[in-house]
Amino acid sequence: MTATENLWLRKIAEDPGHSRWYIDRFRQMAARGEDLAGEARLIDAMVPRGARILDAGCGTGRVGGHLAASGHEVTGVDLDPELIAEAQHSYPGPSWQVGDLSELDVPDRFDVIVCAGNVMTFAAPASRVEILRRFAAHLTAGGRAVVGFGAGRGYDFDDFLTDATTAGLTPDLLLSTWDLRPFTPAADFLVAVLRPADPPRT
Repeated sequence: MTATENLWLRKIAEDPGHSRWYIDRFRQMAARGEDLAGEARLIDAMVPRGARILDAGCGTGRVGGHLAASGHEVTGVDLDPELIAEAQHSYPGPSWQVGDLSELDVPDRFDVIVCAGNVMTFAAPASRVEILRRFAAHLTAGGRAVVGFGAGRGYDFDDFLTDATTAGLTPDLLLSTWDLRPFTPAADFLVAVLRPADPPRT
């Protein structure tokens, strides 16, 4: 993976059926009754009813769809048009948009931005700070961004936290799971709750 290469787009180039495989995988998981809303439950607990939420890298809409059903105003953005089409079909109601997170520019400001499903590890390394900077720019006063991804995917947790700082975000809370287990040096997953850094005192 080069610094400017998006891993998801590379997978599609290598296998044009990759998006369909991904869609079918989650349909099968849902049919088996697997829990696909764990991330959404955490986000739901962070905000009052009717919050404005951005599902960043929304994929098939499973997180944002659950949040919309819980009474929130949801916008979802994903690079993959096939996944957005699936989200529109499966979860009508939210605003599902095709877009590159490193170019995120929507008129809304959000109470929470959730970026689940290892999205940040698929982003081109050269775009990661810009994505986080765009997250910071699209938060309301008091808003937070919640980013989760696993270890061993080419993006060290320390590097991510450094990038977040560069982008103007600071950690409020670090977890190792979406069900609120504390983060430790041995953790193989990170859920980072981030807020815009306080401006320097003058």
